Amino acid sequence: MTTTGPLPVITVAPFVLMLLAIAVCPLRVPHWWESNRNKLLVAFVFGLPILALYLAREPGALLHMAREYVSFILLLAGLFVISGGILLRGDLAATPLTNVGFLAAGSVLSSFVGTTGASMLLVRPLLQTNRQRRHVKHTVIFFIFLVSNIGGMLTPLGDPPLFLGYLQGVPFAWTFRLWPQWGFMVALLLALYFVWDTRQYAREPLAALRRDRAQLEPLRVRGALNILGLGGVVLAVAFLHEPWREAVILALAGVSLWRTPREVRRANGFSWFPIVEVAVLFFGIFLTMIPALELLRHRGGELGVREPWQFFWATGVLSSFLDNAPTYLTFLALGQGLGLTREIVGVPEAILAAISVGAVAMGANSYIGNAPNFMVKSIAEEQGVRMPSFFGYMLYSGLVLLPLFVAVTLVFY
Repeated sequence: MTTTGPLPVITVAPFVLMLLAIAVCPLRVPHWWESNRNKLLVAFVFGLPILALYLAREPGALLHMAREYVSFILLLAGLFVISGGILLRGDLAATPLTNVGFLAAGSVLSSFVGTTGASMLLVRPLLQTNRQRRHVKHTVIFFIFLVSNIGGMLTPLGDPPLFLGYLQGVPFAWTFRLWPQWGFMVALLLALYFVWDTRQYAREPLAALRRDRAQLEPLRVRGALNILGLGGVVLAVAFLHEPWREAVILALAGVSLWRTPREVRRANGFSWFPIVEVAVLFFGIFLTMIPALELLRHRGGELGVREPWQFFWATGVLSSFLDNAPTYLTFLALGQGLGLTREIVGVPEAILAAISVGAVAMGANSYIGNAPNFMVKSIAEEQGVRMPSFFGYMLYSGLVLLPLFVAVTLVFY
């Protein structure tokens, strides 16, 4: 027996508290939050009231969300495992053109192996290439902007919110229509970076530049079989549906674990901790957001967000500090509740594009906007790069990205 009356607004509280915990705990109680067991405890505390509510109210909604959760986690885990078996090593001349090449390649690669996969694959060879230089911080910051965020805009594999949209019914190839926004932002950021890095390169000591030229090492790839595995994941997501899609991804990840030498994963710093963390946190997110999505579909018109530019900024601002995947779903549900033209999954195409671009691009505004951001920061600091603080990073993003997003608004929305 189910009950389908109107939901009280208070049922959104566990979702809000879950997102606040994700945003605040890494800053306020970092050591306690490091444990995945504590994250699971938080997910259970906030998720159990919603579980009890929907077991009585609408068990089918729980089943639907569970299927989406499993598909979501299996995709992320598959990409994580397979990309973790590819080791790229080398030391090129650390010129501005070389660094632009890294950033440009990563901006393309992110859309096909995910922002996390591309970040983990490229950040170490980029740091190795620049290890003789003194001025490296700006390079890592632009790497986060481009490779860890904006680059992952062209396919559902690129960033978690886009895959959730795919699970909601957005066609796989639809995200390729975001290439004008992607190209506009990537081109402007690469041009700005080239000017910035050229100035910084001119400030490098001559001794550092001599060491850089004397210690060159060609790029080498180990675990190249995994490149075929990544191609298999792309094909599975593009052409298969559940459960065959998930079965193929699991099989490809299994082959990667079996065939990749252990020393390759050790050299990549591979561990299961990050993907377990994602699985634990998204268990709580998927469960607690069920009533929030339901309320937005029924009462979203009361919030006054109706124009594409409003969706772009509202989605983006929240994605800067909360996880961009549930933020995407939240505003997609809001758009579905407005009763506008139902072009793609119940919303106008312009609004879906604004939500997608806002969720992916503005995750770069802070260290906690997207999962790879903090990972890249930590790896850079391990290599001796003095990265800015939380608010110091936001100073960079405010000076560089906010004018860029204003330009995106004026050109596209």
